[in-house]
Amino acid sequence: MTTKNDDASAELLIREVDEELRQERLQFLWKKHGSLAVGVAVALVLAVAGWQGWNAWQTRARAQSGTDFSAALQALHQGNREQALAQLGKVAAEGTSGYQVLADFKLADLKLAGGDRDGAVALLERVAAGRGDDIYRDLARLKAAYLKLDAADPAAVAASVEPLAAEASPWRHSAREILALVAAKRGDDAKAAELFRKIADDPAAPQGVRARAAEMLAAVGTKAKG
Repeated sequence: MTTKNDDASAELLIREVDEELRQERLQFLWKKHGSLAVGVAVALVLAVAGWQGWNAWQTRARAQSGTDFSAALQALHQGNREQALAQLGKVAAEGTSGYQVLADFKLADLKLAGGDRDGAVALLERVAAGRGDDIYRDLARLKAAYLKLDAADPAAVAASVEPLAAEASPWRHSAREILALVAAKRGDDAKAAELFRKIADDPAAPQGVRARAAEMLAAVGTKAKG
């Protein structure tokens, strides 16, 4: 017949055996996978350090791009056009992505003001081809289309903005205006009138766009009826 002391001794022995088995199992696992665990730990530390370093570099780069862009605008304000162009060109080539887009838009405005329409279009098409967020690419596509209305193939201009005329597009009013102007240029006054009327009757359209659409509607609408 066992006593309480015997039971306690047996339980203690079992715990000691279990502990030894766990120790042996851990030693076995460490010998088998220890180097892998160390490698994973080192990789994790390096990844965190790399991410922090990348963030710090990005912060410095954005700050420098902002400083360069502000210097370009200041030079322009002071009448030093050549310095401004050089500074903007540097930002467009070497700046962070957001400032590259801003620099391209500003350079396009300056080129257009200087009579270089083709140069302005080229810069806008560079943005439209992949610089910046979608909203800036779409804006660049619209601005380029406006500039190409008088010189480029009307069908190509229409195709470039057609997706932006969809109801869900924030640029639909401007895109429809371009499509209407293309239709009028091609002699399709009925189509032009339809598009101008859609803009003029849309309370969500910007006031300036609605006003232009109403004026154009009065002009082409008469021709369409005639």
